[in-house]
Amino acid sequence: MKETPLSNCERRFLLRAIEERKRLDGRQTYDYRNIKITFGTDYGCCVVELGKTRVLGQVSCELVSPKLNRATEGILFFNLELSQMAAPAFEPGRQSDLLVKLNRLLERCLRNSKCIDTESLCVVAGEKVWQIRVDLHLLNHDGNIIDAASIAAIVALCHFRRPDVSVQGNEVTLYTPEERDPVPLSIHHMPVCVSFAFFQQGTFLLVDPSEREERVMDGLLVIAMNKHREICTIQSSGGIMLLNEQVLRCSKIAGVKVAEITELIQKALENDRKARKEGGKFGFAESIANQRITAFKMEKALVDTSDVEEKAEEIIAEAEPPPEVVSNPVLWTPGTAQIGEGIENSWGDLEDSEKEDEDEGGSDEAIVVGSVRADAGIEACSVGSQGGWSQRFLLPYVVYKHVSYIYSYTYM
Repeated sequence: MKETPLSNCERRFLLRAIEERKRLDGRQTYDYRNIKITFGTDYGCCVVELGKTRVLGQVSCELVSPKLNRATEGILFFNLELSQMAAPAFEPGRQSDLLVKLNRLLERCLRNSKCIDTESLCVVAGEKVWQIRVDLHLLNHDGNIIDAASIAAIVALCHFRRPDVSVQGNEVTLYTPEERDPVPLSIHHMPVCVSFAFFQQGTFLLVDPSEREERVMDGLLVIAMNKHREICTIQSSGGIMLLNEQVLRCSKIAGVKVAEITELIQKALENDRKARKEGGKFGFAESIANQRITAFKMEKALVDTSDVEEKAEEIIAEAEPPPEVVSNPVLWTPGTAQIGEGIENSWGDLEDSEKEDEDEGGSDEAIVVGSVRADAGIEACSVGSQGGWSQRFLLPYVVYKHVSYIYSYTYM
C-alpha cells in the first residue's frame, strides 16, 4: 500500500486541530460517524456505511468434508479484499501487511470468540459439514476499515439463511428455498470492533478515526466487545506505551458504543424481516429515495389548468401592440443595402489615400508589383465624383507560396 504522504503543513494543521479538540467533520472526541445498513435481495448480502467508508458483505455456504481434528464442527472462513476502487493506494493482486493484519483481526474477533455455534453446522459427523464463507469487499476507504468490516461481517451472518437438509442413513438431501424455508445460523453473541486513535504518545484520544486522522496518529487500539461487555479480543499497534487507566477508559467507551451499534443492527434486521414478511420493499430497493432519478416511481403533482385560457387572454390584452412601422432599405452602393438603424455602412466611402489619388489625378499606366502585370481579369466598380467619372479596379489577392502580390489599376 503506497499512500501519498501528507505535507508538513497538512500534518501540523491536523495535529493542531486535535490539540484544540476539533475534528474536520465536526464530531466530538468520542463521537462515531453515522452508520447505515442496507440489505440485498438475497439473504446474507448487506452494505454497511460508516461515514464515507463502505463495506459490502456477502455470505455463502457449501457442504464439505470437516477437518480431521474437528470432525463435528463446521468451518467458518473470512476474506477481506482491498481493491483500487476503494482507494488508489491499494495495490491489486498483492496481499499487503494491512490486509493480513485486518484478516487476522477479523478471525480473532468473530471465529475465535465462538460467536457462531459451529457444531450446529455439522450434517454428518466426519463426512459432511457446512462451510460458511464471509467475503468482505471494501467499496470506499475513508478510515476505520476494521470497524466497518466487523459490523458488515456480523450483520451478514445474522441475515444469512442456509438451505435445509435431511439425513436418511448415508443419504443427504438438500432442499431448495421453495421446498423448505432456509435455516438461520445459530449466533451466540455479536462482537463489534471499536477503534481508538492516539496522538502525541497517548496524550490525545479519538474514537473512530478518519482516513486523514489515521495518517498522523501515533498508535491504534482496537477492542472487540459484545453488548454484555465481554472483551473478545484486543490489539494495540503503533509501538506506543499505554497505561492501565487508558485501556480501562477505552474499554468503558467501547462498551457504550457496542451497545448502541448492536441495537442499531437488531433494528435493521427486524425491519428487513417485517418488510420481507409483508411483501413490501426490501433490499437495496428500500434505500432508493423517490426524489432521485433512479427511483422506480415518482409521485404525480397535480396542476390546475382550469383558468389557463383566461390568464392567456389577460396577458395578451395588457401587452403593448407591435409597431406598424416597417424600415425601408437604404442603398449605399450597388450590391449593398442597410435595413433598420444599424451601424452605418461605409463600403461605398473612399479612403483617405484614394481621395488623395483622385485629387492629384490618376495615371493611365498600370502599376506592376514584382514581375507580374495586371492587364486582365479585373472587375469594375463605378463611383461618381464632381470632376468626372473615375473607375478604380481592384484585383483579388494572388498568393504564391509565401509572397502576396496586390494589383491596382486607376483610370481617369
